[in-house]
Amino acid sequence: MKTLGHWLTSPWRRSAAAAMAGALPVLAFPAPSLWWWAYAALVPWLLLLRTAPTGKRAVYEGWCGGFGFMLAMHHWLLPSLNVFTIVLAALLGALWAPWGWLVRRLLGAIRSRSQVAVALLVLPSGWLAAELVRSWQGLGGPWGMLGSTQWQVEPALRLASVGGVWLLSYLLVAVNVAVAVLLAVRRARVPAVAGLVVTATATSAAWTFSPRPAVDGQIRIAVVQPGVVVGADSRFAREEQLTRRLAGEDLDLIVWGESSVGFDLRDRPGPARRLAALSRATGADILVNVDARRSDKPGIYKSSVLVGPDGLTGERYDKMRLVPFGEYIPARSLLGWATSVGKAAGEDRRRGSQPVVMNLGDGLRVGPLVCFETAFPDMTRHLTREGVDVLIGQSSTSTFQHSWAPGQHASLAALRAAETGRPMVHATLTGVSAVYGPDGQRVGSWLGTDASAAQVYELPLSHGTTPYVRHGDWTVHAAMLVLALWAAGAGARTLRLRRSAPEPRVPPVRTVHGSPARPGR
Repeated sequence: MKTLGHWLTSPWRRSAAAAMAGALPVLAFPAPSLWWWAYAALVPWLLLLRTAPTGKRAVYEGWCGGFGFMLAMHHWLLPSLNVFTIVLAALLGALWAPWGWLVRRLLGAIRSRSQVAVALLVLPSGWLAAELVRSWQGLGGPWGMLGSTQWQVEPALRLASVGGVWLLSYLLVAVNVAVAVLLAVRRARVPAVAGLVVTATATSAAWTFSPRPAVDGQIRIAVVQPGVVVGADSRFAREEQLTRRLAGEDLDLIVWGESSVGFDLRDRPGPARRLAALSRATGADILVNVDARRSDKPGIYKSSVLVGPDGLTGERYDKMRLVPFGEYIPARSLLGWATSVGKAAGEDRRRGSQPVVMNLGDGLRVGPLVCFETAFPDMTRHLTREGVDVLIGQSSTSTFQHSWAPGQHASLAALRAAETGRPMVHATLTGVSAVYGPDGQRVGSWLGTDASAAQVYELPLSHGTTPYVRHGDWTVHAAMLVLALWAAGAGARTLRLRRSAPEPRVPPVRTVHGSPARPGR
């Protein structure tokens, strides 16, 4: 330990250690999926921050750790954005700079048990503040939220139905703080253990008392995943071939992936008629995704379009939240140079204006989302409040086939299903495709990145209302309140200490013959 402490006396070594410590949580996400690692992944970073020699240094090491975390979570963007990926990671990593200062302030010199209790409340709140800011779509959205590592843990999914992925992130950080205190501060082990017990009790209470989705029906949906096929016409032909195999399967809906149609169907009546013929042959509506320039509006849109046996039904959803750099360049006049160093969008896609609930036969209602949008819990919560029976995500990860991105993206649908109590279909052009029941549990098998197939899934339906849908992001609001109360208390204590400090003692002035004595006289 002394040798390690001596090694960390170098600022450069501390910076490197902070970046590496910040990158450790990525192992809890797919593809490694070491979900249990999330309960201790922040501990090395916390231990480093609490020993920062100054508050300024803690801010810098918070930024370094945030940089490592963001770079590790988005490393699969390197082939597309090249050096700009590092720039983005550096910008987003700055969101953890205040958290670094907060860790040093609360854990640097623990003098009482109450200080540990405060840290267990405030530090997770500070982490949620960073996640909240970066969840804005212009900063990349809520990709890689710490709570999403628990997508395959049944008790965690039950917690998600209560407070969303935000509650999972909060509790994971609290556990990491308690473990760090257990390892570093011997006299504070009792409150640290108490924090772990409280977290376990909250999890058990949610498991026991939170409502379980009551299954009240079933729906049969097929996912068509063609794989990597070059050319819009060749891709359409492959999807048509796979869909034709679904005849006689008694389906309610067939879902194609993102960008499955590379032309406006109103400009190409031939493909539109072929889709209608497929709908008649299979006895099901087909939800395709059109990535093309519109004939009725200027610009390129990504749109979910429903096709029935009589052709286009008129049901259409235009993607609202676009992928920064992938589908548009933020502040293109300043950052347009990103197109010269990678595969950033040469032309900005256009945005839709509102979510859409589509009506199928037999009174079924589905809510489509496109790619990046499945990362946003507020979008699926809104669709659930609008009365959807099934959530649909259409995606494509052809650019990132051999990275961890496809698995990470597919796992997000489990959280969205558990949060809303609605089954969710994650259908991709190139994989991974996955389907989850209303409790977030996987239905059937994944279609991997190497699959070119049509898969049928039987989904249980549920129409109850989860606490998360009912109450929204209450975890975030509570965390912001905790931060505000702590900041107000800290400010009041600082002001009281300044007022109670004794006045500096001024020595009496000596006089010589009625005049003040001069120094040295």
